Parts: sequence; C-alpha cells; structure tokens
Amino acid sequence: MAALREIKERIGSVGSTLKTTTAMKMVASAKLHRIQGVSQGLQVYEQSLSQTMRVLCADTSVQLHSPYMEQRSGGKVIVVALSSDTSLCGAFNSQIIKAVETKLAQLEQSGVESVQVWPVGEKMALAAKKWKCGVCWDFRNISSQLNEKSAAAIAQRLMDLYEKGEVDKVYVVYNHFHSMGKQVPSQRVFLPFNLSEEMGAQGAVDEDVICEPSKGEIFTALLPYLLRCRMYALLLNSSTAEFAARTVAMQTASDNAQDLLDELKLGYNKQRQQAITDELADIAQSE
Repeated sequence: MAALREIKERIGSVGSTLKTTTAMKMVASAKLHRIQGVSQGLQVYEQSLSQTMRVLCADTSVQLHSPYMEQRSGGKVIVVALSSDTSLCGAFNSQIIKAVETKLAQLEQSGVESVQVWPVGEKMALAAKKWKCGVCWDFRNISSQLNEKSAAAIAQRLMDLYEKGEVDKVYVVYNHFHSMGKQVPSQRVFLPFNLSEEMGAQGAVDEDVICEPSKGEIFTALLPYLLRCRMYALLLNSSTAEFAARTVAMQTASDNAQDLLDELKLGYNKQRQQAITDELADIAQSE
C-alpha cells in the first residue's frame, strides 16, 4: 500500500505540473500573437520609411550626408545583446549567450581598442558579469517592458555616442524569429548606416520625385527615425522568438507530463488490481 500511496502522490505532483505548463503555454501563445501584431504593423511602417529613403538615395546627383553614415577605422565597439528576462524557453538564452561570446572572441582577435556590451534582458545581464569587458546596465530590464519609447531610448543613446565619436561601430546580436520551432542567432551592424547595402538590397525605384525641402535635407532628418524604427524592430523580433521558443518548450513539457501521467496511472491501476487479486487469493486460501 505504501507503493500505491507514493504513486498516487506522484500522479498528483505531475498533474499539478501539467496544469502549470499548460497555463504557461497559453500565456506565451497569447503574448506571441500580440507581439506579432505589433511587429507586423511596424513592418509596414518601416517598409514605407525605407522606400522613402531609397527614393532619396536613388538620385546620384544629390550628396547625402549624415554623421551616422561616417565610416571609421577606430576600434571602439558596442555590442547590444538581446535575451529574455526569464528562463523556461528552451535553448533561447543559452544559444544567444554563446553567440555573443563568439562575437566577443572575434572582436578580441581582430585587435579592437575596446568592447562594451549592452545587455538587454536579465539572462544576458547575468552572463555579462562573467565577461572581461565593459558593461552598460542601463537597459537590462526593458525586455519585459518593451515599447517604442524604450527602443528609441537605446537607439538614441547609441546615435549620440556615435555622433560624438565615442563609438566606432555598433552590433546588435539577437535571436531571429524564423519559425515557431526555429530561432536563429543573428547579428546586424546598427551603426554606421551603410547606404550601399540599403540600396543594393532593393530593386529599382522611381527617381523622378519632387522633394521639398531638398532630398539631402529630408534624408538627414529621416535617418534617425529609420534607425530608431529598426532598433524597435530588432527588439520585437527577439521578443517574438522568445515567446515562440517558450510556447514550444511549454508544449513539449506538457506533452511529456501527459505521457508520464498516463504511465503512472496505468502503473497505479495495475498495482491496485494486483493488490486486490492478492487479497482475494489470501481469503480463498484461508477458507
């Protein structure tokens, strides 16, 4: 009977875990749909803004200038590393932390002057404490409070530092949302803004556009908006990947818990039936 009580307690424990993982999966799925809705709306805005920028860039007779386009050979680098604040999302955090460590090793081998990491997310902040480089802690907690203002704050701080010459290159390392079951560690050069890549990634555009004021002035005014928009898009992409990974992880945990629960119930019923059979046999023998 002691064994039956132990199995029954185990069934209750696994059942409670199953309820928890199922609820967490539903919460993560709801947050995923919300983030995807915001991301899709931002994507439309970013595409329109990028199209406007490409129209301005298409006129080769216009000299475009911005402090954020200045290419420098200095070695002051900032790595903005995105993770989640909590765990229970599979390999989401471990793979991006490994990707950041690989990037830092590459920068060290290339002989850069200095590297500073800006962790966004509590898991990345905990990992950054072990690294031998400068760390900016100002944005570690915005992962769970993500909005356009927090994204703009990061982008603006980076642009200010770049304009002052205090940083020569800015990378963003994040998990790119590829599909529900696949999040790919990726990196993107945030600064300097590469005009040739911007034009090369797109097809032909209409150059016969009248602009007021001049195309150069409009480009200079719009570029900061585009950079802030892209930072928000990267943060949303990372957040989408996080909730996708958490949804899949909790679904897998729920499936495993259900399988274990079925096995325990089957074992419990078998042992209970065997105990009843043994009791009946003992009664029959005693008669």
